[in-house]
Amino acid sequence: MAQTTNDIKNGSVLNLDGKLWTVIKFQHVKPGKGPAFVRTTIKDVLTGKQVERTFNAGMKIDFETVDNRNLQYSYKEGDSFVFMDMATYDQVSIPGEMLGDQAKYLIEGTDCIVSFHDGNPLSVQLPASVVLEVTHTEPGLQGNRSNAGTKPATVETGAEIQVPLFVNEGEKVKVDTRDGSYLGREN
Repeated sequence: MAQTTNDIKNGSVLNLDGKLWTVIKFQHVKPGKGPAFVRTTIKDVLTGKQVERTFNAGMKIDFETVDNRNLQYSYKEGDSFVFMDMATYDQVSIPGEMLGDQAKYLIEGTDCIVSFHDGNPLSVQLPASVVLEVTHTEPGLQGNRSNAGTKPATVETGAEIQVPLFVNEGEKVKVDTRDGSYLGREN
């Protein structure tokens, strides 16, 4: 649907040259001389690449409707991940490359936000952190501080993270899904 740059808001999805972009930041600028314009920071929905873009005020632009739905991860099937809409019990298969590195922190029952456009999934957003069980790690030796007090540990999804020396096998740890960093122990 065609609107103008005056309608741009954070979170708007724009169709520019056949690609979908999400508005991260925007600013309407009215300089003392010259015409007004809109300065934006936009992110490519598919690749995540961010760019700065400036539009003339009042310029016609295509806005797209994106449907964000809460879906629960069910299981992995080949290279795809199957999510279920808990309201309708519909199952959606999402290709593994759409999840990228986030897939390392995905366990059954995790609620995620999946963005759809024209019925096709665009992106999957995991919660900021998940709780995972440590399945393998070396015993921590007291006094071994040569590696800043951390050691590698494998969690139940197969991902390897760095944990403090006092963390043992069988313990549950909180992990940041954006960068795989250790956030603390869970009971």
